[in-house]
Amino acid sequence: MKSLYFEDDIFVSTHDIDFAGHVSNIVYLRWLEDMRLKMLDKYCPLQGFMADGISPILTSTEIKYKKSIRLFEKPKAKIWVSSLSKATFTIEAEIHVAGEQTTWAKFTGIFVDVNAMRPIRIPANFLQLVQNTDMEPACSV
Repeated sequence: MKSLYFEDDIFVSTHDIDFAGHVSNIVYLRWLEDMRLKMLDKYCPLQGFMADGISPILTSTEIKYKKSIRLFEKPKAKIWVSSLSKATFTIEAEIHVAGEQTTWAKFTGIFVDVNAMRPIRIPANFLQLVQNTDMEPACSV
């Protein structure tokens, strides 16, 4: 399943590079966080969830670094929801340079009631959107 698929170019800045001459591991986390937010902005903006008093949060992150990314390379990131249950969601992502996969990531998350800070079921509008890939974005802001 590749629901809510989104891709975008990534710019490698000089401050992304570590002492070994490649992108620092912490930068990948920032890039992937940016990609998750862009994916939500396209399909189901975070503002809508927050207005309803709920928020998605990550419960685990797994990253496999397959090849270093260096300054002046032009990475492209791809991200999507790969699975969904009544209580959890899984997002996968890949980063490619010149068509070659350099990085793979998987995030598991839940939704919480932000006032009680307690887990809740996946919101119905998000569940419906993910399960029906032909739908137009359905979450309101």
